[in-house]
Amino acid sequence: MKLYDFPLSPSPRRVRMFAAEKGIALDIETVNIREKEQFTDAFRKISPNCTVPVLELDDGATICDSIAIWRYLEEIRPEPPLMGTTPLDKAMVELWLRRVELEGYQAVVEVLRNGAERFTDRAVPSAENFAQIPALAERGKRRYALFLDMLDERLGESAYVAGPDFTAADIHALITIDFAERAVDIAPPDRLAALKAWREKVSARDSAQA
Repeated sequence: MKLYDFPLSPSPRRVRMFAAEKGIALDIETVNIREKEQFTDAFRKISPNCTVPVLELDDGATICDSIAIWRYLEEIRPEPPLMGTTPLDKAMVELWLRRVELEGYQAVVEVLRNGAERFTDRAVPSAENFAQIPALAERGKRRYALFLDMLDERLGESAYVAGPDFTAADIHALITIDFAERAVDIAPPDRLAALKAWREKVSARDSAQA
């Protein structure tokens, strides 16, 4: 299997970390999105939306979304389980994946794509151009602050994001927080002690370096 990747992008990192937890080796092909390689005719045939990651299977089939890729990898390598085992476990992982995505990750994306000069006319990751809306960057900062508070409260009562075990929800949350700190210079406040302890624990996993 081949992963079309860009090392600085959070979405491909989700796949690399998930695959590392599973012990799945992937061939990596870098698509330099800063040099706009995602817009080449050759890559458009692989990813019509001009985004990474893309997982290309040995038979040529492609999966163009990080969470969809997770689901595929979970099916072909069930152990260790990262997306739940019982019906309730699976529902809780899905619930927290959606909360992290909608309340955390998308808030950071709003800040970055509507505030950074390099994303002028690229406010939405798409094959089409969209103008920035500066007010959305300010809204994203507020949304992300609320997300961090919520996550700290959750981790004060749960060992991991979706429950007692490490799951894909922890991968998504860790990469969102690392992304926010690197890309838009927003780090979790020191007062969020439970979040800080969880982040240190999850960051120490070998897969976090993938």
